[in-house]
Amino acid sequence: MRTFFVTGVAGFIGYWVAKRLLARGDRVVGLDNLNAYYDVSLKAARLGQLRAFDDSGHFEWIHGDLMDSACLESIFERHIFDGVIHLAAQAGVRHSLSHPQAYVDSNVTGFLNVLERVRQRPVHLVYASSSSVYGGLKELPYGESQNVDRPVSLYAATKRANELMAHTYSHLFQIPATGLRFFTVYGPWGRPDMAYFKFVKSILEGDPIEIYNEGNMQRDFTYIDDIVNGVLEVMDRPPVTKSADQHFAFDVLPAHRILNIGNHQPVQLTEFVSIIEQAVGRKAEKIYRPMQPGDVPATYAETSALQELTGFAPNTPLIEGVKRFVDWYRSFYGLSS
Repeated sequence: MRTFFVTGVAGFIGYWVAKRLLARGDRVVGLDNLNAYYDVSLKAARLGQLRAFDDSGHFEWIHGDLMDSACLESIFERHIFDGVIHLAAQAGVRHSLSHPQAYVDSNVTGFLNVLERVRQRPVHLVYASSSSVYGGLKELPYGESQNVDRPVSLYAATKRANELMAHTYSHLFQIPATGLRFFTVYGPWGRPDMAYFKFVKSILEGDPIEIYNEGNMQRDFTYIDDIVNGVLEVMDRPPVTKSADQHFAFDVLPAHRILNIGNHQPVQLTEFVSIIEQAVGRKAEKIYRPMQPGDVPATYAETSALQELTGFAPNTPLIEGVKRFVDWYRSFYGLSS
């Protein structure tokens, strides 16, 4: 039996990753501070699901914060991990405009604390980056080799900082690390701050929805099962050092890599709304707004590197994934179909 440390275990992706690990017979030690960025009762319900699912005592949840280095040190002293899956972060592009300190605390200092613990006991570190690091690049699809040093939100800047920090620690301390750039993750047990969640809620409650940039936006929506598959496939394949090219002054490149996980099928926002309307069975009242600061016009993942490494590429049809989310939403909130 292997043991994994999962940060952000009460979060959307963390919950599903932990559940899959438990289902395949692994032990999970999860950390989450249950912050109030969105409905804490939803996070508590996810933890309740994990406890109910775990009938073998293989799940341990620790109520703690990434900023608490002593807490992390205690966890690593009590457990020997086979891998670390770091998903905890302060999420949300627009929230970073008004609460910048929270992003530096959680996403930069918190990530540093995780790196310091893994430094003491090097294991494969898989961590969440974001498609937001691509900023406003015009060239699509987005590939891992593109220059991403022009972020358009503080959230994106902190995620790019994570990639650079992980590369540095991999070089200095021989930590195998993989950064995963997630593309617009959606599905059951999702985050209430995401557009799809807000759209379904508003349509069911008879409220108008706000559509930004007059609907002229595209997103590469990636279903949660595909994200989890990607995370676990990558976790089981740690990177290794390789010979450096002429641009690097050292003999080898560190065991660090970046991979996109996206559906490789960008969808126009107006089409996305139509799919939600179909799943809900009601039309939405629409209010069109201009582009918001920090947003980007389009995201589109090049996923050939992921597929070459693992043989896997996300492929859940959007219409199917949205229906699953709407069914979950109605069930969770006790609504009739």
